Amino acid sequence: MSKSPSPTPAARPQHPHPVSGGPIVKLPTAFGDFVAQAWTDEETGAEHLAVSSPESPAAGVAPLVRLHSECLTGDVFGSYRCDCGEQLAYALGLIGAEGGTLLYLRGQEGRGIGLANKIKAYALQEAGFDTVEANEQLGLPVDARSYRAAAQILAEMGLTHIRLLSNNPDKKRRLAKAGVHVVEMVPTEVPSRVENLRYLQTKRDRMDHLLQLAAEPAGLRAIGEAD
Repeated sequence: MSKSPSPTPAARPQHPHPVSGGPIVKLPTAFGDFVAQAWTDEETGAEHLAVSSPESPAAGVAPLVRLHSECLTGDVFGSYRCDCGEQLAYALGLIGAEGGTLLYLRGQEGRGIGLANKIKAYALQEAGFDTVEANEQLGLPVDARSYRAAAQILAEMGLTHIRLLSNNPDKKRRLAKAGVHVVEMVPTEVPSRVENLRYLQTKRDRMDHLLQLAAEPAGLRAIGEAD
């Protein structure tokens, strides 16, 4: 993983996005013990959740931060059509070990198009379109997400210089515009699967995600060849 040049102060937004935070509570999980705080976007009404390690990072090391867009199919049902649920688990494991925060962003299903539209996009993908083309066929943005509330929540939490857990350089660019300085991009690539390989290839080739992609994704071996 590459490191950015020496940090420079990030520009602060002239008009901070209105957010409000609730109480901080303990959240014991399968990935370790965390603390959680709910945040409300006062402009949209969306409710987000910050899940943080109670331990601070090592001295002089910026905290890990993951902006995780809500994905019901991947996060809850473990769908293999995407890598969201596996990235969520991977990020929580790293944050638990090294310190930092996962900000779970609700209302960002399907890169912001919503659950019903995501399922419609899945139907188009099954008809042969890739994930970008499917959104375009529906007359929807390829990526409709906003990170203004997320950036303000991070600022309110004092997380203005971070190591970003992401494969998506666009998140780094948009956080910088909102005043959060990303000192390092920490990859969150998880093994690809036969069910999501085309999806991940599209993210790499058409959306500039930093993905290597294994030559043989999980699930390609014939029945009887399993270890």
